[in-house]
Amino acid sequence: MALFHTAVQTVPAYRAFLAAHGITPQEINSLDDFRRLPLMTKQNYMHAYSLEERCRYGALSRCDMLAVSSGSTGTPMIWPRSVIHELDIAYRFEQLFHVFHADQRPTLAVVCFAMGSWVGGMFTAACCRHLAAKGYPITTVTPGNKKDEILRVVKELGPHYEQTVLLGYPPYIKDVIDSGRNEGIVWSHYQPKLVFAGEVFSEEWRELVCERIGATDPAISTASLYGTADGGVLGNETPLSIRIRKFFATRPELARDVFGESRLPTLVQYDPLSRYFEVHDGTLVVSGDNGVPLVRYHIADKGGIISCAEMMRIVSDAGGDQGAAILHNDERGVWELPFAYLFGRADFTVSYFGANVYPENISVGLEQAAVRDWVSGKFVLQVVETTDRNEALSLVVELLPGIGADKAKSDAIADAVIIQLRRLNSEFANYVPAEYQRLLITLKSHADPEWFPVGVKHRYTRKR
Repeated sequence: MALFHTAVQTVPAYRAFLAAHGITPQEINSLDDFRRLPLMTKQNYMHAYSLEERCRYGALSRCDMLAVSSGSTGTPMIWPRSVIHELDIAYRFEQLFHVFHADQRPTLAVVCFAMGSWVGGMFTAACCRHLAAKGYPITTVTPGNKKDEILRVVKELGPHYEQTVLLGYPPYIKDVIDSGRNEGIVWSHYQPKLVFAGEVFSEEWRELVCERIGATDPAISTASLYGTADGGVLGNETPLSIRIRKFFATRPELARDVFGESRLPTLVQYDPLSRYFEVHDGTLVVSGDNGVPLVRYHIADKGGIISCAEMMRIVSDAGGDQGAAILHNDERGVWELPFAYLFGRADFTVSYFGANVYPENISVGLEQAAVRDWVSGKFVLQVVETTDRNEALSLVVELLPGIGADKAKSDAIADAVIIQLRRLNSEFANYVPAEYQRLLITLKSHADPEWFPVGVKHRYTRKR
């Protein structure tokens, strides 16, 4: 409510937005009133009013940093913020680094997000430096998404610290890890920790990357941030959320009952005093302070929210001991905060015989022991038409450097993927005739310029 009233008082665009919807601000005095406020969207608010009008007092100059969105859903947009907004988000980073004992251990933070005007790299570097200013013995280095430079700074600087934290886009971090192994880097010597953002991944994928860096407990060695250019970091994984997500990963039917889909969502905890979530028609709505204040902003991510008490009840009723045991142990990073879950964007799915096939389903197949040492984890899923005009599900897979394609590998990958796809996706298992379930596998060399170009944000599906 305080955010709403200050936005009314200080943001010209928001006053005009409410007037256009016939809202009298003085009549908004309760949570029920708040829930009747119109939803902000990029179309009806961000594109409808100028950038300065959307800032407090109509003054862009009151913000001291500008970021650019990735443009994955349209034209890139400018998102201003100031140090006060960074400090709020720095608490999310502190939750992660506290789990890593970075308040006690000299830590090298290697920012592997692209540097420049895009939000990830600069924002991450700023938050790491705020933690250092608070007293955490963290040194930040910013090679960005330059793999050779990342590996150079890890080898040169890593030995001076008790641990090294890599922060970046999940498939890119895996590529860095695999390339480092090929160059003889023994990752366990650097006591690495991993911080991700930008993509949903499976628990099998998490286990795989942890195995390759010598991390024995993924719940305290990795964490994913739920961040957006417009809203900042909205929530983050904790040891509690990771252990619960792993519990659901072994029970796909329970996960479907709770989350409503045949794929595992990202599961984070959030602080409702920093970012307040609501659910609208199965999608997330967020309110929070930024250079452009967000009041009931429809971010359109498919997902939902679950209270901490309700999540513990669900896990307990399903026979798991994670609930009370995790919540009341002495492990760092356990907070009684509510949960938000979110899936990848719906337009990344492929429809096949009426079944929604998700990239997350395919990823699990490629992370199986029989095939994972051949593949990078990147792929392109699409429905194609065969020569006899039938439909088939095509999967183009990127191989690791130095790995050659052959029929034995194609067959093994097809076997691994179909087993997991049938296990995880009941729509696929029941809707798709058995004779059409096996995927057409095409293997491509690493960094193939047509399918897997370097330096481009990868898309895991293609529409027909």
